[in-house]
Amino acid sequence: MNLGAARSLSREDWRALAARLRPETRMLIDGHFLDSMTGGVFETINPADGSVLATVSSAAGVDVDRAVASARRAFRSGCWSRLPPRRRMEILYRWRELIEAHAAELALLDTLDMGKPIADALNVDLPAVIDTIGFMAECVDKVDGAVTSTAPDVMHFVLREPLGVVAAISPWNYPLLMATWKVAPALAAGNTVVLKPAEQSPLSALQLARLFLEAGGPPGVFNVVNGPGEIAGKALALHPEVAKVSFTGSTAVGKLMLQYAGLSNMKRVALECGGKSPQIFLADTPDLDRAVAAACNGIFANMGEVCNAGSRLLVERRIHEEFVERFIAVSANAYRAGDPLDPATSMGPLVDRGAQRRVLGYIDTGRREGARLRFGGDVPSGLGCGAYVNPTLFTGVDNGMTIAREEIFGPVACVIPFEDLDAAIDIANDTIYGLAAGIWTRDLATAHRLIREIEAGVLWVNCFDEGDMTQPFGGYKQSGNARDKCFDSLLSYTQTKSAWLRITQPSG
Repeated sequence: MNLGAARSLSREDWRALAARLRPETRMLIDGHFLDSMTGGVFETINPADGSVLATVSSAAGVDVDRAVASARRAFRSGCWSRLPPRRRMEILYRWRELIEAHAAELALLDTLDMGKPIADALNVDLPAVIDTIGFMAECVDKVDGAVTSTAPDVMHFVLREPLGVVAAISPWNYPLLMATWKVAPALAAGNTVVLKPAEQSPLSALQLARLFLEAGGPPGVFNVVNGPGEIAGKALALHPEVAKVSFTGSTAVGKLMLQYAGLSNMKRVALECGGKSPQIFLADTPDLDRAVAAACNGIFANMGEVCNAGSRLLVERRIHEEFVERFIAVSANAYRAGDPLDPATSMGPLVDRGAQRRVLGYIDTGRREGARLRFGGDVPSGLGCGAYVNPTLFTGVDNGMTIAREEIFGPVACVIPFEDLDAAIDIANDTIYGLAAGIWTRDLATAHRLIREIEAGVLWVNCFDEGDMTQPFGGYKQSGNARDKCFDSLLSYTQTKSAWLRITQPSG
């Protein structure tokens, strides 16, 4: 069922589709769905009610070896890497069309697997997946080299070539979209891929790869291995035949990826890790209602499980009380916790019980350290069977508090007052992270200064979390080193080769 038809379905329709769903649970290697060679399995759980969705094959080291070998054979055969660019584009366009045609199933898989509201899956994730693949397909024949100016008896040119086998390790908060941000540019550049989705949400990745085969993608070009990061992810990052590992996840695991690359073959490592993004609200914010709505959405959307979530709300003291009052008023009706299969639900559960315990633990820490809990901090009434946490607001927060320094990855907002612009810049940059930031002011000079001085890879002025496929997405400091989306993302999956040709021999 395509995207348009899926958006018209009711809660009862989605429940009926879920009851009939029989997801693929094996690994995809060399064009075939296969069980683990060791028989390993794990359960994937529906966080809305704690039920077991499926028992999924779990990759051991031998399965990772098998997948990488398949990808390596496919790359060396040239069945994809040397395919004429226009033909590679045709397959990627067909893949995009198939994803749109199967939008209902893909959205349902992510909703059941990690608790994302079905409306978000249909209106946010799937359109972005379709845009990503379309953009990368358009870029295929835009990759070129260079011929430099040399002496007349010499010709020098620079080729840009794919790297080889790319290992993509994707997170659970946007299962389909984050996988696509890695896989689409890697494939568009001519590489072959082994994708390891997060063990909390593996199901949509298998369907994504199946549709690539259906679109005409050669076997072995796109493989999927399931399993825990400490086994399957580690094996990929250490594998000597993997040319690049692209990882999105925690900063702690990102550091391990760098170590594994150094211990193996010095493979390239692209990291998109944690964040503790500030939004800075100046007293001259042009539209305070719009700013407050953006602040609310910036931390509570996707249950706060967003790497660039605007979790630190830096508010100039002159508007602090008014800002907080409006934030409380807006938040009272903005997010409705409930069944993720209900299109009216805007707040689903966290990904699992462990995440729920962690977020509730941070809330308890905030109370103990002296922050003022203004609302939330608990589990929604009647939803105790799931991993839910209510939207939560703390005021009276100091940037030295745990809830202001550590990535909570849940719907917890912290309001931090500041006196002047220098103080705002100091607070914004007083963090190990540097993924994103928001700036709210009507003064162009102030905005320009903040853009220059805030240590973050993505900045929004008088908006938050907007953009399109031309926008590089990635961070500074311990938020990582990669840039997703954009044309440069595709180029990061290539390498250059310099060829110096002597046309005539020198005389004498």
